[in-house]
Amino acid sequence: MEDGFGLWDVLLSMLWFGLLMSWIWMIIAILGDIFRDRELSGLSKALWTAFLVLVPWLGALCYIFARGNSMNKRSHQVALDQQARMREYVGTSGSTVADELKDLTDLRDSGVLTPDEYDAAKAKVLA
Repeated sequence: MEDGFGLWDVLLSMLWFGLLMSWIWMIIAILGDIFRDRELSGLSKALWTAFLVLVPWLGALCYIFARGNSMNKRSHQVALDQQARMREYVGTSGSTVADELKDLTDLRDSGVLTPDEYDAAKAKVLA
């Protein structure tokens, strides 16, 4: 009695859906890389895009083989740029725990902090 949608059908459908989502993600990543690349001319970008849209499987494979290494370098550079912008936005001072403890000790020795305040601030820095 095979008139239902069984467990294997569900698993197979999930597999195909996962493959479809991976494929869409790869195409979007390649298109993003094409338009992010500053070395490609407008005509080259148009040709790669047309190749990718008209013959998707072959276009994606050719792009990965031809420009995969530079695609990785550009992605890495974008990640480094985002990290630098985030650090600039957050405003990390670059001070270490030892520097902060030294500053707290100087404040305690100069009388700005009481011993109890010093102990609380030290616990906060070490946490």
